Amino acid sequence: SSGINAEYGDHPEGIDTDIADRMDHPVVHVSWHDAKAYCTWAGKRLPTEAEFEKACQGGNEDSLYPWGNDELVNGAHQANIWQGDFPKENTLADGYKTTSPVGSYPSNSLHLHDLIGNVWEWVEDWWTTQHSPDGSPPKHGQEKVKKGGSFMCTQQYCYRYRCPARTKTSADTSGLNVGFRCVKSV
Repeated sequence: SSGINAEYGDHPEGIDTDIADRMDHPVVHVSWHDAKAYCTWAGKRLPTEAEFEKACQGGNEDSLYPWGNDELVNGAHQANIWQGDFPKENTLADGYKTTSPVGSYPSNSLHLHDLIGNVWEWVEDWWTTQHSPDGSPPKHGQEKVKKGGSFMCTQQYCYRYRCPARTKTSADTSGLNVGFRCVKSV
């Protein structure tokens, strides 16, 4: 369990807030263990790091972002990330202070949304800097991999909202910018 006090679950940013206007936002404050348990319950699984990255790039292995290599497309933001001087000022140029509703930005060529920005996403893999030649994920480790970056990422701080980027966190950690997606093998 993530350790979040259940009585505050409906008040994500304090007693004066609620979730009524966030029902279409990603689920957050989820540990890797919680995400894994939910996916199993749903008859699905967490994606591997390799699957996430391939899906993010949408068939273009050289792509930094799901839509190409330019952060903006025709002057428009394509993901929910921080704009401004982190952490002092978020100009909200993308329209969001924290999470945005799922699907607020265009999908990639595989019709997938929100692969970068918005919230970090847990993947199945243990963290390693030594990848196996056959691409199989490590069988054990100390920390789990997260992909995609979040609304708190900017080029000044945490420039990890790119398809190939990654970070590591202990599996029992949760946060207001950490979520997940489930996948199913076909």
